[in-house]
Amino acid sequence: MRIWFAAAVLLVFLAGCSKGVRYSPSEIDAFSPDVQEHIKKGEIALGMSPTAVRYAWGAPKDVKIPGPDKQGRFVEIWTYGRFPGTETKLIFADGVLTGLMGNEKKPLIKIEPPQEAR
Repeated sequence: MRIWFAAAVLLVFLAGCSKGVRYSPSEIDAFSPDVQEHIKKGEIALGMSPTAVRYAWGAPKDVKIPGPDKQGRFVEIWTYGRFPGTETKLIFADGVLTGLMGNEKKPLIKIEPPQEAR
């Protein structure tokens, strides 16, 4: 009996650790083919909407809304990562991904999610 219980617990744990698809094909149909490819690969790109980024990387760990920037644009800062110093922050202005802050030197056109976001 203990073996079956341990196997069931292990199976639930491993299922929770797997990289799952965060969307159905019909949910991403409205995006351009280029954005659909980024989503399918788990990548983000400048110019993507928050919805597209959420489909590609999943939910952020934290969202901050600091208020309008100097140009009067609505700004959101999404944080991905588990530990301070390893976080990646995505900056949206008026609903468009405009920048990235983090410790990792990655190109802004094709950005892989942090390991724990996969």
